[in-house]
Amino acid sequence: MKVSKTIKIVVVAVAVAAFATQSAFASGVSIQAGGSSFDATLLNTCKVAWQTSTGNTFTYNSSDSGTGQKNQEAGIFDANFSDSGYVPTKSSVLNIPLVMAPIAVIYNLPGSKPLYLSEPTLSDIFAGKVTKWNDAEIAADNNQSIHSIVYAKNKDGSIKKNKTGAPVVLRTVNTKRYYTLPNQTIHLVVRSDASGTTKNFVTLFTKTNSDVWTKPVDKTFANVFPGVINGAGNIGRIQAYSGSTGVSAGLSATPYSIGYAEVSYATGKLRTAFLGNANGDYASPTAANTSAFVAGAALGSTGLYSFNYKTTTPGAYILGIVSYALVDSAASGSSAAAMTNFLKYVASAACANTSPNYAAESGPVAAYVATLLAKLPTK
Repeated sequence: MKVSKTIKIVVVAVAVAAFATQSAFASGVSIQAGGSSFDATLLNTCKVAWQTSTGNTFTYNSSDSGTGQKNQEAGIFDANFSDSGYVPTKSSVLNIPLVMAPIAVIYNLPGSKPLYLSEPTLSDIFAGKVTKWNDAEIAADNNQSIHSIVYAKNKDGSIKKNKTGAPVVLRTVNTKRYYTLPNQTIHLVVRSDASGTTKNFVTLFTKTNSDVWTKPVDKTFANVFPGVINGAGNIGRIQAYSGSTGVSAGLSATPYSIGYAEVSYATGKLRTAFLGNANGDYASPTAANTSAFVAGAALGSTGLYSFNYKTTTPGAYILGIVSYALVDSAASGSSAAAMTNFLKYVASAACANTSPNYAAESGPVAAYVATLLAKLPTK
């Protein structure tokens, strides 16, 4: 089944008012979730209106996807979040795909010129094959005619989509670019913890550059990195931090660095790169470009996504991520009912409308998610 969404894609699993089920449980209930730092911005933004309406409180304990999965196995918190596929021990634990967004390639370079990176160049940078900003590979990407896509819009300003969910192309723009990059060492900033963001990030390389990225995909970057991460030339050049917040802080503190995290962590002087795709154009981590990429994804029978990293869909941004709510459908009581209500709100247009970076979705995936949410306790 093909699916499509937009940046911070929040699947509309139910077409009811955001708090229609609030009367099914008592007010004054405190619930908690934990796991993926990728989801922290979304959940902490959406909780404000939910708390005001219901009289309940939601606390998110941001860490990483590996911790989210371990928490769920141990019965810690009312729900957890993970950015990678997870097979729970208990059959009653559901993986509910609620959030999708691009993984941004974030960099700290002087000046204001945007950075363009083809997929092979990006792979070589993070594999340690390209270690200087003025390397010939990076220079080639940034001194050429760049193709970018402009999408058609509806009257309300939203992106127009075709029947597959991909944005409708209005025109292609060709721009000649010149960028002299500095003769400086590239400092890599990566995750130190077991991160679903990392697993999704390196999956791109293992799928498209398997001759270089030969190790099994893993949630820890050091376990997948080609060669010896603490070898000569890498000590001090590759820095590892816990969580997306740590990566953002590391990038901000390290000139000439590059790393990866969810878009909202590119703050202050940090910027996000344009990535090349198999269609020959370069795309930034925007709503429309992520939607174009996801239009070529498949949703398996277990609810896990499979992405086509070699898609030729115009404007596709090739780094996407799905985050799953991990929740036990066998739970009961007021906390379980309150969590069900909160997850339905996260899946609604009301949550999506809390930020211009979020967009609601409908269609077959929404119907699938609705069946999962319907299995959760409401009282």
